[in-house]
Amino acid sequence: MKRSFGIAGLIALFVLVLTACGGNGNNTPANGAANAAETATAAPAATAEATAEASPAAAEAGTRTIEYLGEQYTVPASAERIVITGAMEAMEDALVLDVHPVGAITFSGEFPERFAAITDKAESIGEKTEPNFETILKLKPDVILGTTKFKPEVVEQLKKIAPLIQVSHIASNWEANLNLMAELTGKQEQAAAEIAKYQAALESAKAELGEKLKDQKVVAVRIRAGQMFIFPAAVFVNPILYNDLGLSVPAEVGAAKAQEGISVEQLASMNPDILFIQFASDENAETATALEDLQSNPIIQKINAMKNNKTFVNVIDPLSEGGPAWSRIHFLQAAVGQLNK
Repeated sequence: MKRSFGIAGLIALFVLVLTACGGNGNNTPANGAANAAETATAAPAATAEATAEASPAAAEAGTRTIEYLGEQYTVPASAERIVITGAMEAMEDALVLDVHPVGAITFSGEFPERFAAITDKAESIGEKTEPNFETILKLKPDVILGTTKFKPEVVEQLKKIAPLIQVSHIASNWEANLNLMAELTGKQEQAAAEIAKYQAALESAKAELGEKLKDQKVVAVRIRAGQMFIFPAAVFVNPILYNDLGLSVPAEVGAAKAQEGISVEQLASMNPDILFIQFASDENAETATALEDLQSNPIIQKINAMKNNKTFVNVIDPLSEGGPAWSRIHFLQAAVGQLNK
């Protein structure tokens, strides 16, 4: 299904923004529950790559057709002004390919330090779940990269501004996501090289680890708002551990249907031999001591990972999504380094 966008849509959105915001710049929440349900919105079936095809008529009109995850999108022939909203996956892909968007996601009003290399020319278009439609409209984007977690009403408003492509939040679509960014920006060769580099590093890691972790229970948790969470085997950094590296999936992880909060007692019952913890201060503004409290908890101190010094905190940037290319490349390298100790 092709998607095209007209001037009438821009006018309609401008009126809508003025009505909704009342001229005071208030943002519309996109998906406040997105962090609580990693698989809340299903993505189309994965494809190996994003492809572009320009018909003679499209070329004359200055547009082309891109295919991504089974759908077709009509975008400008030259997509130089890219806005990223909601999709941290796209932010990570932009970092891998050195793409500089004109508008990008901020955290607490600031661009995270790890994105400094690509946000030098970007304006804030709002927080992860709160796109600022008025700002996005003013930026006159060629393409908007949103997220599959956005609510339908947010999707419809963004479509009225510019061609919108919803980037999958499903970890198994990481190659298709990276290839999409490459197709939009003419960096296909660089994307192919990064994917090949990761696959080579993965094969090397598996040979290096051998049978060392055969009987080890490896678990990754994330602390948000003071609460520990585990994720399904196909979410967060889990695909790297259980699919790419071939480690055994703990029963609790295998049973998780989405992001799932667990208690100290439940983690102790799991008793992991190796524990990866991600803790970001931005996600724990009101529970700043949550990590310290967990580490000093006498119940947690009895689990194998703590007793054997096999608990690793923030081996990559704590705000990393886990599934996209940047996360995979850096987590694999860091995790293997720790697992080899």
